[in-house]
Amino acid sequence: MSTGLIVALIVIGAVVVIGAAVLLTLRRRRGVGGRDLKRRFGPEYERTVARYDGDTRAAERELAGRLERHGDLRERPLEAERRREYEARWQAAQERFVDSPRDAVTEADRLLAEVAGARGFPDGGHYEEQLAALSVHHADHVHGYRRVHRIARAGGGADGQPGQTATEEMREAMVEARALFEDLVAPARHDGGPGDRRPPAHARRDRTHHLPWGFTRHHAKGS
Repeated sequence: MSTGLIVALIVIGAVVVIGAAVLLTLRRRRGVGGRDLKRRFGPEYERTVARYDGDTRAAERELAGRLERHGDLRERPLEAERRREYEARWQAAQERFVDSPRDAVTEADRLLAEVAGARGFPDGGHYEEQLAALSVHHADHVHGYRRVHRIARAGGGADGQPGQTATEEMREAMVEARALFEDLVAPARHDGGPGDRRPPAHARRDRTHHLPWGFTRHHAKGS
């Protein structure tokens, strides 16, 4: 076999391998859409479609972009002492809600950004990108963060009492946000022994309405 023929066969083989790799990549990208995105993002999928006025393709482009940017993110574990500190701060914010609902929501917004940053998500100073990353890994509960952030940025009275935002809406936002907070501070499976295992996603998904609160809707002033 001549040298020229050998070189030609090598080149043809390389072209075939590269072509197969490109085709596989395109198929994978094409496959991350529609049903896969809906399964991955759950309620966040529906919210994104609604935000695009029903334009499913535009919504799926955005969600696919989030997945491409943040899908490989690996959450860092929290040390037990730091976890307890965060939990104490959340409890304090929750108790503060009774007298100063807006201040409590503002603290919840601040704390979620801080905890997410500690877990390895984009820094809280880049809220939109942090929210996008959280939506990839905590899609079921990320909307609570969105709600408290919106309320915290809306402004209110100088005394910390509600302005245009009703106290009940803030209470509901805090309840929903707590589900995300608990996801973020929960020990990962590899953080410790059997007692540190996180419950599976399907067991955590609907706990938003069953949270142990330090107050009820009748305890907060103005409700």
